[in-house]
Amino acid sequence: MPTLNLPTAGGQLAAYTTKPAKKFPAAQPPFNRIAYAAAHVVADPLADRDPWVDSAIDWDTTIAFRRHIWSLGLGVAEAMDTAQRGMGMDWPTSLELIRRSIDAAKDFPGALLGNGAGTDHLAPSASVSVDDVIRAYEEQCAAIEKLGGRIVLMASRALVKAARSPDDYAKVYSRILGQVKQPVIIHWLGEMFDPALAGYWGYADHHAAMAVALDVVADNATKVDGVKISLLDKDKEIVMRRRLAQGVRMYTGDDFNYAELIEGDDKGYSDALLGIFDVIAPAAAAALGALTRGDRSTFHEIFAATVPLSRHIFKAPTRFYKTGVVFMAYLNGLQNHFTMVGGQESARSTLHLAELFRLADAASLLADPEKAAARMRTVMAVRGVAA
Repeated sequence: MPTLNLPTAGGQLAAYTTKPAKKFPAAQPPFNRIAYAAAHVVADPLADRDPWVDSAIDWDTTIAFRRHIWSLGLGVAEAMDTAQRGMGMDWPTSLELIRRSIDAAKDFPGALLGNGAGTDHLAPSASVSVDDVIRAYEEQCAAIEKLGGRIVLMASRALVKAARSPDDYAKVYSRILGQVKQPVIIHWLGEMFDPALAGYWGYADHHAAMAVALDVVADNATKVDGVKISLLDKDKEIVMRRRLAQGVRMYTGDDFNYAELIEGDDKGYSDALLGIFDVIAPAAAAALGALTRGDRSTFHEIFAATVPLSRHIFKAPTRFYKTGVVFMAYLNGLQNHFTMVGGQESARSTLHLAELFRLADAASLLADPEKAAARMRTVMAVRGVAA
């Protein structure tokens, strides 16, 4: 097995030898949980654009990755924060991504595809009104529905600026939910993922905010498929899950505690809409297959090995997790470079990437250790490490 030098704390180098590759059992959908992977986008490294200003997408490789996710029996949550939505990806590019994914999904009968609708084309400012936010949501929802897509209703930075009370959140969501053609997933993205969303639903306290969200869902239950909560707090998710209106699903966005939340308890369980499923898709599909068969031991065995990697990728500042997601795709040969939209490949340290490599190997998530080690050496060399 390949051996390479990797940096450790204190500025030292240590030899690391990878484990033999492990192949996860083939996925056997349908699963007894709905599971979406929030998929990343692949940048075009040869485009003559300034990455901090303009996004350039390698469309073929980006869509090929979605085909990979669907082939495993997982759904795709499109144009979400994992795809650097509002963090390098603008709305026109996001809509093109959605259009291409909707077209590609036709090759996979029954494929799950949810598409992010937000207000990111409306710059947050003190001059923005609640009615401006409503119009922005309406524009994006209409564009997605015109393509035949289902909606994931994303949180709005502009609404945070415009709202003067929790009632303003209720007004906006009730207006939009009253117009959508199909039930949506409401996405509550916490401030650990996007600091601009602090105080969402009108309260800094998550429990007070939750009460507002629950009232909105209860008042519009026929238009809500589920709620995706991303607060990285399993207890808050369980509290909200148990209080949701009948028939409304909880989609876990907890990249730290997903196994426990997906398994559930005697009062219910969470389905999943997770960024980490982009990274661990083969393992996730195998674990969900085991749970569907009633093999909870294998379900936990597979997921337990992935949790240290997920916690590392999503460690604070959590908003930089996309760097680890794309780095894993590069290591596993799902794209041929480590270049990101917005230049985000520089958002994590060399030590962070080295530990990611070790944890991915420990979880048997390096599909081809020889190739992964060769690519790791290349990245380390660029960063000044003689690997």
